[in-house]
Amino acid sequence: MRAAVLHSPGDIRLEDVRKPEAGPGEVLLKVAAVGVCGSDLPRMLIKGAHKMPLICGHEFSGHIVEIGAGVDGFSMGELVAVPPLIACGTCDQCRRGQFSRCRNYDYFGSRRDGAYAEFVAVPVSNLLKTPPGLDPRAVAMTDPASIALHALWKAGGVTIGARGGVIGCGPIGLFAIQWMRLMGASEVVAIDVSPEKLAQAREAGATHTFLATDPLPNDLLCDVIIEAAGHPSSINAAARQCAPGGHVTFIGIPVSDVTLEQKTFQHFLRQEISLHGSWNSFGAPFPGPQWTVALDKLASGDLKWEFMITHDLPLAELPSIFERFKDRSFFFSKVMFRP
Repeated sequence: MRAAVLHSPGDIRLEDVRKPEAGPGEVLLKVAAVGVCGSDLPRMLIKGAHKMPLICGHEFSGHIVEIGAGVDGFSMGELVAVPPLIACGTCDQCRRGQFSRCRNYDYFGSRRDGAYAEFVAVPVSNLLKTPPGLDPRAVAMTDPASIALHALWKAGGVTIGARGGVIGCGPIGLFAIQWMRLMGASEVVAIDVSPEKLAQAREAGATHTFLATDPLPNDLLCDVIIEAAGHPSSINAAARQCAPGGHVTFIGIPVSDVTLEQKTFQHFLRQEISLHGSWNSFGAPFPGPQWTVALDKLASGDLKWEFMITHDLPLAELPSIFERFKDRSFFFSKVMFRP
């Protein structure tokens, strides 16, 4: 089969590799759609993966083309979603249903071969049935949608009439805006460095949009903020923009050390603001309501997704697109491949 193989950071080759087979308890999927996650950029261009060579790609959907021994309840041709974390099921966190914190996990696209390929073998435990008629690209976006929902639940959700805030308006931030409005937020403040992404934030339902360089009005403090950029400046801005007694959930992944400025620390200390970390998107029973609710809302149309897709491409263009990611002037939101 054809696959985009990461040999070292920046060395991505489109190659013919051995097609996997469905072992016992597995199915073989023909990949229908796979999206580029923001974490793929440093993984494939800067830091590398846990082992290499490796096929990356973890936001994907596929059709079942082979069913291994011992697999029941799924049929040939069925479209499925794939939660990418393979939990050990035996560590203390798994026993508590906290699968995002599994101590011995495997993961498609970073620890085992993923979906920048024509086929992927997947354990039946990581298959999720999809609502009839749902677009495979929407199914592939269940992962970022569920990550945004997981982050909001970490903050306790949004009460009706509250003001939400999102810093970093990539796909996860755009889903966070929509979840906030669905939960009853009367206003959502969106902040980003890109005017194009702020336009998408308005389409997602943001009522106030600001460039990161704009001064923010003092009367627009937010009850719940999702920080999805992972830059030291946006991390400080998130804590300072939070209303007294409010909550900030951090899902952006910084690549350098983060310093909290004195005025940031004083604000969250004196205003009794709660700061939360959020990692992945999983709950009990695995993969959790984060995934099933996200799939239902994508299918119902309550979550809009198609406006986020700026590039819809064949797999052959993956190496060249990752080369373009190095250009900071290259605008993209969700890049989707169809292997």
